Amino acid sequence: MPRRSKSSARWLAEHASDPYVQRAREEGWRSRAVFKLEEIQRSDQLLKPGMTVVDLGAAPGGWSQYAARILAGRGRVIAVDILPMAGLTGVEVLQGDFSEQATLDRLVGLLEGARADLVLSDLAPNTMGIAEVDHARSMHLVDLATDFAAQALRPGGDLLLKVFQGREFQPLVVRLRANFKTVKLRKPKASRGRSPEVYVLARGYRLV
Repeated sequence: MPRRSKSSARWLAEHASDPYVQRAREEGWRSRAVFKLEEIQRSDQLLKPGMTVVDLGAAPGGWSQYAARILAGRGRVIAVDILPMAGLTGVEVLQGDFSEQATLDRLVGLLEGARADLVLSDLAPNTMGIAEVDHARSMHLVDLATDFAAQALRPGGDLLLKVFQGREFQPLVVRLRANFKTVKLRKPKASRGRSPEVYVLARGYRLV
């Protein structure tokens, strides 16, 4: 049996003792990431019944699970991920690589000509531990998500993006401010302190 690296062993130990992991298990959530969205929801009231929500990078489904609970059967939640994801009540699951046109076409087809009220993106690359490389990979996914939002959001709609901070971060904020009324940064308590991730909340899409 191959020996685990020190970093992976450390991650496993931290994960096992993580209070958010324990709380997610106790409360029946798919992942600890749900508490990031929950905190943003408390402060910004993103989710409301009647909305159409697209969740990019959804697996294992914590954000979609939380969104469906807030919508309470009124509205739609469409979850997209390259990984298989077990079904969730009130969630339409689309498995596919979001970077491929075929998956994007299927997603647009599911919207049936309607526009989304909210696009959530918790997309993240496989990290290498090299800050510049991880940032570049993150920005590629961010660009895909923002391009989709430009196609899919209704005027006035919102976008929540996970971003790894780096040299392209501020240019991203500038671009979003040109297309949305407000752009705010959020670092939920459930985000690990050493993580370079931050959430960018862009609200009030201006249709271009």
